[in-house]
Amino acid sequence: MIAAYFYIFIISMVPLVELRGAIPISQYFGLPVLPSFIVCMLGNMVPIPFIYLFARKFLVWGENKKYIGKICSFFLHKGETAGEKLKKKAGRGLFVALLLFVGIPVPGTGAWTGTLAASILDMDFKSTVLATLLGVLLAGIIMMTLSYFGVMAFN
Repeated sequence: MIAAYFYIFIISMVPLVELRGAIPISQYFGLPVLPSFIVCMLGNMVPIPFIYLFARKFLVWGENKKYIGKICSFFLHKGETAGEKLKKKAGRGLFVALLLFVGIPVPGTGAWTGTLAASILDMDFKSTVLATLLGVLLAGIIMMTLSYFGVMAFN
């Protein structure tokens, strides 16, 4: 059972998958709802300070490197695009926009992209982490509800 918790913790840290993929897997494993929700939340939040502080610098540095240039350019462009969309839609409500961007589980959104976008927009660290945490909480509630009832429907 510990191995299953470790597995969903690691999956929650993976970009583009995050807790949105780890929560359904936790329910597939038959893990209890609340502990698996907490583990997925923690796993999704662990990379956030590092993304905010270092990702943009790394992507800019790696953009013109031989082996990593294409992937760095892709993620830098994705963060810039997401940041500009957030800025246009949000205006002064950037905190709420970031929270909803992270919290509504649709492809291309999530904690990694939202934090990178906030970093590119020079949003302050504390607001970024808080908005991302609340967004991850919202996404977790949505995914856990869908996963729980989805598993129950197949049993």
